[in-house]
Amino acid sequence: MHIEPTELAGVFVVDPEPVEDERGSFARMFAAEEFAAAGLDPAVAQCGLSTNVRSYTLRGMHWQAAPYEEAKLVRCTRGSVFDVAVDVRADSPTFGRWLGFELGEVRHRALYLGPGIAHGFLTLEADSEIFYQISAPYRPDSSRGLRWDDPTVAIEWPSTPAVLSARDRSLPLLGEAI
Repeated sequence: MHIEPTELAGVFVVDPEPVEDERGSFARMFAAEEFAAAGLDPAVAQCGLSTNVRSYTLRGMHWQAAPYEEAKLVRCTRGSVFDVAVDVRADSPTFGRWLGFELGEVRHRALYLGPGIAHGFLTLEADSEIFYQISAPYRPDSSRGLRWDDPTVAIEWPSTPAVLSARDRSLPLLGEAI
Protein backbone atom coordinates (compact mmCIF):
# COMPACT_ATOMS: atom_id res chain seq x y z
CA MET A 1 0.00 0.00 0.00
CA HIS A 2 1.31 3.44 -0.92
CA ILE A 3 0.13 6.51 1.07
CA GLU A 4 0.76 9.84 -0.66
CA PRO A 5 0.01 13.28 0.82
CA THR A 6 -1.74 15.88 -1.33
CA GLU A 7 -1.48 19.66 -1.33
CA LEU A 8 -4.35 19.80 1.21
CA ALA A 9 -3.06 18.90 4.66
CA GLY A 10 -5.05 15.95 5.99
CA VAL A 11 -5.93 14.54 2.54
CA PHE A 12 -3.99 11.51 1.31
CA VAL A 13 -4.26 9.23 -1.72
CA VAL A 14 -4.02 5.54 -0.80
CA ASP A 15 -3.07 3.20 -3.65
CA PRO A 16 -2.92 -0.56 -3.23
CA GLU A 17 0.17 -2.43 -4.41
CA PRO A 18 -1.28 -5.73 -5.64
CA VAL A 19 0.73 -8.92 -5.78
CA GLU A 20 -0.32 -10.96 -8.79
CA ASP A 21 -0.07 -14.62 -9.66
CA GLU A 22 -2.03 -17.17 -11.74
CA ARG A 23 -5.01 -16.88 -9.37
CA GLY A 24 -5.35 -13.10 -9.73
CA SER A 25 -4.10 -10.57 -7.21
CA PHE A 26 -4.10 -9.65 -3.54
CA ALA A 27 -3.57 -6.20 -2.05
CA ARG A 28 -3.80 -4.79 1.44
CA MET A 29 -6.36 -1.97 1.43
CA PHE A 30 -5.86 -0.85 5.04
CA ALA A 31 -3.12 -1.41 7.63
CA ALA A 32 -3.45 0.38 10.98
CA GLU A 33 0.32 0.38 11.61
CA GLU A 34 1.10 1.93 8.23
CA PHE A 35 -1.63 4.55 8.65
CA ALA A 36 -0.33 5.48 12.11
CA ALA A 37 3.27 5.63 10.80
CA ALA A 38 2.09 8.10 8.13
CA GLY A 39 0.43 10.25 10.82
CA LEU A 40 -3.11 9.18 9.91
CA ASP A 41 -5.77 8.17 12.43
CA PRO A 42 -6.13 4.39 12.04
CA ALA A 43 -9.26 4.15 14.24
CA VAL A 44 -12.35 2.62 12.68
CA ALA A 45 -15.50 3.23 14.73
CA GLN A 46 -17.95 2.47 11.94
CA CYS A 47 -18.17 1.61 8.27
CA GLY A 48 -20.72 2.85 5.76
CA LEU A 49 -21.86 1.95 2.28
CA SER A 50 -23.40 4.40 -0.16
CA THR A 51 -25.25 2.88 -3.12
CA ASN A 52 -26.27 5.13 -5.98
CA VAL A 53 -28.65 3.96 -8.67
CA ARG A 54 -28.19 6.71 -11.27
CA SER A 55 -25.25 8.33 -13.01
CA TYR A 56 -24.52 11.90 -11.94
CA THR A 57 -25.93 11.49 -8.45
CA LEU A 58 -24.27 14.06 -6.20
CA ARG A 59 -23.81 13.57 -2.46
CA GLY A 60 -22.08 16.22 -0.40
CA MET A 61 -20.40 18.26 0.82
CA HIS A 62 -20.45 16.90 4.40
CA TRP A 63 -18.30 16.79 7.55
CA GLN A 64 -18.58 16.43 11.33
CA ALA A 65 -17.80 19.51 13.47
CA ALA A 66 -15.89 19.62 16.75
CA PRO A 67 -15.86 17.98 19.15
CA TYR A 68 -16.99 15.00 17.05
CA GLU A 69 -14.72 15.40 14.04
CA GLU A 70 -13.99 12.32 12.03
CA ALA A 71 -11.46 10.96 9.59
CA LYS A 72 -12.69 8.92 6.63
CA LEU A 73 -11.14 6.43 4.26
CA VAL A 74 -13.35 6.31 1.16
CA ARG A 75 -13.16 3.91 -1.74
CA CYS A 76 -15.39 3.26 -4.75
CA THR A 77 -16.03 -0.50 -4.81
CA ARG A 78 -18.35 -0.53 -7.84
CA GLY A 79 -18.65 1.87 -10.75
CA SER A 80 -16.78 5.18 -10.61
CA VAL A 81 -17.11 8.56 -8.93
CA PHE A 82 -15.54 12.01 -8.96
CA ASP A 83 -14.62 12.37 -5.29
CA VAL A 84 -14.04 15.81 -3.77
CA ALA A 85 -12.33 17.06 -0.59
CA VAL A 86 -12.70 20.66 0.65
CA ASP A 87 -10.67 22.16 3.49
CA VAL A 88 -13.20 23.66 5.94
CA ARG A 89 -10.70 24.43 8.73
CA ALA A 90 -10.97 28.21 9.19
CA ASP A 91 -7.40 28.44 10.54
CA SER A 92 -5.87 26.41 7.68
CA PRO A 93 -3.72 28.04 4.98
CA THR A 94 -5.70 26.02 2.42
CA PHE A 95 -9.15 26.94 3.82
CA GLY A 96 -11.77 26.77 1.07
CA ARG A 97 -9.55 24.93 -1.42
CA TRP A 98 -10.70 21.70 -3.00
CA LEU A 99 -9.21 18.64 -4.70
CA GLY A 100 -11.01 16.14 -6.91
CA PHE A 101 -10.06 12.55 -7.76
CA GLU A 102 -11.64 9.85 -9.87
CA LEU A 103 -12.15 6.72 -7.80
CA GLY A 104 -13.36 3.45 -9.26
CA GLU A 105 -13.52 -0.29 -9.00
CA VAL A 106 -10.74 -0.88 -11.54
CA ARG A 107 -7.84 0.99 -9.89
CA HIS A 108 -8.99 0.56 -6.25
CA ARG A 109 -7.55 3.94 -5.19
CA ALA A 110 -8.87 5.36 -1.90
CA LEU A 111 -8.83 8.78 -0.26
CA TYR A 112 -8.08 9.47 3.37
CA LEU A 113 -9.85 12.61 4.57
CA GLY A 114 -8.76 13.91 7.96
CA PRO A 115 -10.83 15.97 10.41
CA GLY A 116 -11.95 19.31 9.03
CA ILE A 117 -12.24 18.09 5.45
CA ALA A 118 -15.65 18.19 3.77
CA HIS A 119 -16.39 15.27 1.47
CA GLY A 120 -18.70 14.70 -1.46
CA PHE A 121 -18.86 12.87 -4.76
CA LEU A 122 -20.59 12.73 -8.12
CA THR A 123 -21.26 9.28 -9.58
CA LEU A 124 -19.89 8.83 -13.08
CA GLU A 125 -21.69 5.53 -13.66
CA ALA A 126 -25.03 4.04 -12.66
CA ASP A 127 -24.95 1.63 -9.71
CA SER A 128 -21.81 3.13 -8.17
CA GLU A 129 -21.01 2.12 -4.61
CA ILE A 130 -18.77 3.88 -2.09
CA PHE A 131 -17.40 2.19 1.04
CA TYR A 132 -16.41 4.33 4.04
CA GLN A 133 -14.25 3.53 7.06
CA ILE A 134 -14.92 6.25 9.65
CA SER A 135 -12.93 7.04 12.78
CA ALA A 136 -15.78 8.28 15.00
CA PRO A 137 -19.46 7.50 15.50
CA TYR A 138 -21.93 9.64 13.56
CA ARG A 139 -23.42 12.45 15.65
CA PRO A 140 -26.38 14.16 13.93
CA ASP A 141 -25.93 17.27 16.10
CA SER A 142 -22.37 17.65 14.74
CA SER A 143 -23.26 17.09 11.08
CA ARG A 144 -22.34 20.00 8.80
CA GLY A 145 -22.38 20.69 5.10
CA LEU A 146 -21.79 23.25 2.40
CA ARG A 147 -23.38 23.68 -1.00
CA TRP A 148 -21.90 21.64 -3.82
CA ASP A 149 -21.99 24.70 -6.08
CA ASP A 150 -20.61 27.32 -3.66
CA PRO A 151 -19.05 29.96 -5.96
CA THR A 152 -16.30 30.81 -3.45
CA VAL A 153 -15.09 27.19 -3.44
CA ALA A 154 -15.75 26.78 -7.20
CA ILE A 155 -15.52 22.99 -7.48
CA GLU A 156 -15.16 21.98 -11.13
CA TRP A 157 -17.56 19.05 -11.27
CA PRO A 158 -17.28 16.96 -14.47
CA SER A 159 -21.04 17.23 -15.06
CA THR A 160 -24.17 18.87 -13.69
CA PRO A 161 -25.86 16.62 -11.11
CA ALA A 162 -28.95 14.74 -12.29
CA VAL A 163 -29.87 13.63 -8.76
CA LEU A 164 -29.41 15.84 -5.69
CA SER A 165 -31.23 15.52 -2.37
CA ALA A 166 -33.31 18.39 -0.99
CA ARG A 167 -30.94 18.48 2.01
CA ASP A 168 -27.81 18.85 -0.14
CA ARG A 169 -29.54 21.42 -2.36
CA SER A 170 -30.30 23.59 0.67
CA LEU A 171 -26.92 23.45 2.44
CA PRO A 172 -25.34 26.83 3.25
CA LEU A 173 -22.40 28.46 1.52
CA LEU A 174 -19.00 27.89 3.16
CA GLY A 175 -18.89 31.29 4.85
CA GLU A 176 -22.27 30.59 6.48
CA ALA A 177 -21.44 26.98 7.37
CA ILE A 178 -18.32 27.72 9.42
